[in-house]
Amino acid sequence: MAMLQFDDEGAKRTDRLYASPDVVAQRNVVLSLLAPRLGERVLDVGSGPGYLLESMARAVGATGAAHGLDPSTAMNALAAKRAEGLPWVRLDEGDATALPYPDDTFDAAVSTQVYEYVPDVPAALAELRRVLKPGGRALILDTDADSLVWHTSDLARHRRILDAWDEHLAHPRLPRELPALLKRAGFRVTGHHVHPILNPELTPDSFSATQMHIVAEFVAGRRGVTAAEADAWLADLRKRAEDGEYFYSLNRYLFTAEAE
Repeated sequence: MAMLQFDDEGAKRTDRLYASPDVVAQRNVVLSLLAPRLGERVLDVGSGPGYLLESMARAVGATGAAHGLDPSTAMNALAAKRAEGLPWVRLDEGDATALPYPDDTFDAAVSTQVYEYVPDVPAALAELRRVLKPGGRALILDTDADSLVWHTSDLARHRRILDAWDEHLAHPRLPRELPALLKRAGFRVTGHHVHPILNPELTPDSFSATQMHIVAEFVAGRRGVTAAEADAWLADLRKRAEDGEYFYSLNRYLFTAEAE
């Protein structure tokens, strides 16, 4: 597996993705399902640039506590800036399989687009269960790579691009396994949900407008995909948009669970 790099530039691109209306809508769904309450202690595993963490912190208020954990120094810097003025927010640099918190610490925890990057998902879920109080709530969101639909003129090239793109994940199809993994980790699954990201047009602030460039940069030189082919794929997507034929859709799968 070849991971995406979340250095300063990678963090800025992720920040642009998370600021898109598509991810704002997703974040609202996550907050509605997790429903953080005043005075609770909450955790965001893989808090990234801190958008969700900030919203959770405002929901629990100064009588609560909001912790964010991310392995990227650059991401934590963005999150710290976003959380300025919220002294009950704490950011830690660390790994999902070794959470730096005592047992039974949190009332609720969330992890969005994280476990698909973690090689040992059972270990990460066991850690999540450990730090949640009995009866504590968890929400996990991940993507199944096979749900991605992108209209292109060269289907064979597109399939090779997506096969190469799969290499940035440890588990490109994790959602289909998550319910069973959660049960084995000591959770009771309480809900299954799907949230689509749909871009019928290519607009500058759409999710796919940023993602297409991340994909093209990553796949060049992988699985026989050349930089010229990645550029041609990008050009084709832009041509689809110019001709009024652009279409992009991706499903995010959300699972709510309770610590037993």
